[in-house]
Amino acid sequence: MEPAESKKRLEAFANSRSLTLGVELELQIVSTHDYDLIDASPDLLRSLEGQTLPGDIKPEITASMIELSTGVCTDYPEVLDQLHTLRDALVTAADRLNVALCGGGTHPFQHWANQRISDAPRYQYLSEIYGYLAKQFTVFGQHVHIGCAGPDEALSLSHCLSRYVPHCIVLAAASPYVQGFDTGFCSARINSVAAFPMSGHIPFVETWVEFERFFDKMTDTGVVKSMKDFYWDIRPKPEFGTIEVRVMDTPLTITRAAELAAFIQAVSRWFLTERPFRPDEDDYMVYTFNRFQAARFGLHGVYVDPQTHERRTLQDEILGTLARIEHHAGELRAEEMIRSLRRVAQQGGDADWIRAMQARESLLPEVVRLQCLRWRGD
Repeated sequence: MEPAESKKRLEAFANSRSLTLGVELELQIVSTHDYDLIDASPDLLRSLEGQTLPGDIKPEITASMIELSTGVCTDYPEVLDQLHTLRDALVTAADRLNVALCGGGTHPFQHWANQRISDAPRYQYLSEIYGYLAKQFTVFGQHVHIGCAGPDEALSLSHCLSRYVPHCIVLAAASPYVQGFDTGFCSARINSVAAFPMSGHIPFVETWVEFERFFDKMTDTGVVKSMKDFYWDIRPKPEFGTIEVRVMDTPLTITRAAELAAFIQAVSRWFLTERPFRPDEDDYMVYTFNRFQAARFGLHGVYVDPQTHERRTLQDEILGTLARIEHHAGELRAEEMIRSLRRVAQQGGDADWIRAMQARESLLPEVVRLQCLRWRGD
């Protein structure tokens, strides 16, 4: 039976300071025996009980996943500091249990049928509704929250950032392998998300009044009960006063995770202060194409400019974007983000590293072991 989330009106948009940051990371829990996923999240959570941490650590949809989240942060250094603290607490707890943790958008060789749904009522409900898709949702993503001064700003920023979804996918891509095979994608994780109803992009509405109307119509159909039922790439989170960008794979290091959050924050600041363009419904005409190109081909994918229809590589588009936001990154104490993501755009990122390790080692369990070492900072 469905948990108590009966039809309700859309909650009011909470007060929030513009451009504040929050980061959520879904992590893989693996056995140090064979480096396959292991159902250890309940034990990890018990091991962490009583600790005072800057954010939160909680279970995810299957028991071989765990999620960490920062508190409300102002900039890149604060995000990085909180992620360090959370990572270190988790690694210490994992060591006591003889398990390991790593990033990456997919586990390279796990089999979905072996996964166990977590006990939380909502996850049990999702399992009943979505069947095997719930276990196949054992994929690992990074979510970034950006604070908004009001609901209309949240909608405007959501539409603005839709142009930069491909950039985020490419810079975070870390899931080339699924079920033991190279998929040919840089980010195969995103295909699992696309299988769910209410995925894709937010409808093009520009005022919160219009969005409330849309929400009421959707709840009247019974298709959705709350905002949690929308799996959009970018969605408003009225209870936090934020928008949530949800397209990134979990990176292999916390430094890269902090850099991705800072990238989104700097693009948001650029948009809110300079208003370089006005979001338009036609932006979404090329949205799915650009998103696919990013996930499949990474830096070598094609990007179609939503406004001019000019075509260029995602590598060139990302480098151009980094140049445009460099001043704003400086104002946000994120100069290192610009330098680091330039290197990613020029030399490749986590998906390339995973493929290189597999070519060198020939064994996916060894690749996962090396991912665990990267996650703990070794």
